Amino acid sequence: MTDKRTRTLEEKKERLIRHFISSKTLKTEKVIRAFKEVPRELFLPNSLRDNAYNDTPLPIGNGQTISAPHMCVIMAEILDLEIGMKVLEIGTGSGYHAALIAEIVAPSDEKTSGHVFSIERVKKLSEFARKNIEQAKFSDRVTVIHGDGTLGYPEQAPYDRILVTAAGPKIPEPLIDQLKNGGKLVIPIGGVYFFQTLILLTKDLEGKITKEKRGGVSFVPLIGEHGH
Repeated sequence: MTDKRTRTLEEKKERLIRHFISSKTLKTEKVIRAFKEVPRELFLPNSLRDNAYNDTPLPIGNGQTISAPHMCVIMAEILDLEIGMKVLEIGTGSGYHAALIAEIVAPSDEKTSGHVFSIERVKKLSEFARKNIEQAKFSDRVTVIHGDGTLGYPEQAPYDRILVTAAGPKIPEPLIDQLKNGGKLVIPIGGVYFFQTLILLTKDLEGKITKEKRGGVSFVPLIGEHGH
């Protein structure tokens, strides 16, 4: 990427950050820092990299999209991530959201045990994500698994946080089971593409479940045994 192109992208990123801060979309220093650190352009097809900091979803192939930056930021803020956490993501896509989360739970300037395990059902996308994550130097903090995300990833359970980046008809029971007591899960719930609500599920230290609605959203459908 040319120096001029890199400077232009950095300028667009800075403008977007200022907008997110003024609109209170970006609220915490840890999410602001992660958004600054992770190069979204490296998680897009080459032909779309100049659009990396347009606040819109973008196609990444196989009928899937990378979420708009504001949606990634909103979900990261709701998750209330901390350094050292183990996080499960369902729907890797291009790998950007996993990298953003990893930069919060395992910052590049600290040696921590934080890690993100991310499951992608589309094999070509899982391969695309692995390549992007390696290029962006997140391979030591993000593990991509090809499989049915609605089943979770019991091999590494329980998780401090679980993030689902596709909309299901309900919250998959395996994900609730794999969430630690004291953990949080964020997922869009609703129909295919329309009438979806972002849900924050919290499991308290005794295992009691509470759910909060966090606004209307539009995501691709969650496909799998416990999905659409």
